[in-house]
Amino acid sequence: MGGRAGAGNQADPATPAAPTVRRMRRADRRAQILDAATRAFARTGFAATGLDEIAAEASITRVLLYRHFDSKADLYGAVLDRACQRLEDSVGSDDFDEQAIPALLHAAAADPDAFRLLFRHAAREPEFRGRMDVLTAAAVDIARRNLAARIPDSPWLDWAARLIPTLTIEAVIAWLDAGQPDPDRAAGRIGHAVHGVIDAAYAEEPVAEAPMPSP
Repeated sequence: MGGRAGAGNQADPATPAAPTVRRMRRADRRAQILDAATRAFARTGFAATGLDEIAAEASITRVLLYRHFDSKADLYGAVLDRACQRLEDSVGSDDFDEQAIPALLHAAAADPDAFRLLFRHAAREPEFRGRMDVLTAAAVDIARRNLAARIPDSPWLDWAARLIPTLTIEAVIAWLDAGQPDPDRAAGRIGHAVHGVIDAAYAEEPVAEAPMPSP
């Protein structure tokens, strides 16, 4: 009987075991959850990612996750806020100079998931599009102020100010997707594309030659 009782107390092998959760300081646990959520959201986006997946990614229980974040939307917003803050800390918020592209590449390489999440996924999520619109408007304003010394005030200045931030971000994402090739020269290659936009915006219309007088 004792043997039968022992067998009856064994765990059902079909039931997944709860993750073993080690104790952490609250700030460290929050950072761990944000890291896991960044990876999970970057894979499948906001709508297709469940809290159970994020809890599994962080090796914690869903109950523990709820002790730090009230909802999936709350967690997603926190992930975006941290990504924005880290990007600002790395790149700055006022200048678009020769160090801007290397700094952007460094930030993207340091956390590719956060970079892709911020600029690829979040802009497509209706609930969070407003945050990205603010970020985009700020980037355009910074570009315009920095380009004003190089491009005459005209619609082409506005064109360049709107195009260059988008071009730069898409170039960095393409660089990540390509496996981060040639990191020491990547900034220069992207810079060539940016300078092409500046040259195109600055170029004057060709002056038509006056017709030759008839003999």
